[in-house]
Amino acid sequence: MAENIMEAITNHYHSLTPLGKKLADYLFKHSSETQYLSISALAENSGVSEATITRFCRGLGLSGYNDFKLALAKVDQVTDLGEPIDSASPITSEDSIDSIFHKIHAANIVSINETLEMLDEKSIRKAVDILSASNRVYCFGHGGSMVMAMEAWARFSTADSRFIHISDSHMQAMAASLATPEDSILFFSYSGSTKDMEDVMQIAKSRKIPVILITHFPTSRAAEFAEVVLVCGYNESPLQSGSIAAKVGQMFLIDCLFYCFCKKNPEICAAARSSTAEAIAKKLL
Repeated sequence: MAENIMEAITNHYHSLTPLGKKLADYLFKHSSETQYLSISALAENSGVSEATITRFCRGLGLSGYNDFKLALAKVDQVTDLGEPIDSASPITSEDSIDSIFHKIHAANIVSINETLEMLDEKSIRKAVDILSASNRVYCFGHGGSMVMAMEAWARFSTADSRFIHISDSHMQAMAASLATPEDSILFFSYSGSTKDMEDVMQIAKSRKIPVILITHFPTSRAAEFAEVVLVCGYNESPLQSGSIAAKVGQMFLIDCLFYCFCKKNPEICAAARSSTAEAIAKKLL
């Protein structure tokens, strides 16, 4: 395969199937934005099936769609810092320190604004109802999303003791296998398409455990298992996995959920927040 994925597609174009050529034609026109799309979104936009996309990627010598997005990102990389070109101005090696500060600030603002635009009050209310009715709420995620799951657990633990965080994927699977429909899972997955995620989600589905998903891709594989899907903003490039700007949008969602949860459970949350604040105050010098 040629080092440049677009060159590889051009070289293989004559041997592609009609559907493969249809997909290739779409990619030639939309290569930059494709790196930010889930496989389901690309299938819808290009008019081909997900199976066609998978075969197309493997025909190029790639392991799958995520490998293909990474190859696209490398072609589209405009700087050696790998910053995105769609959500905010890219950071370049020629930028001054002050310019870097302002561009990072702009990216974080973009993330919050995009998340706010996609916030759905009905979905938030439903998520809060599920959290309020649960005996236990498991905060799960993997990789960078595991950090966000821990943030959610830390935030909600100031107001209620039913929230539980487990970082190890094996222990998550075990916990899900013992959970009941009276429990729930608050799941973080920016891509919504990882194997560890699907392993836990399959167990949750079999146990009829309601799942609240926070993701960037509302039509991702993870969304198929979720009772509620909350969408965070910011287009994160495959070369930018775990970016702070993407996390900012998720943290904004966490805070929205937290305050709506406290609003629904005022007496319980007020007493718990008072107790936890007093406990922490004793640790301050």
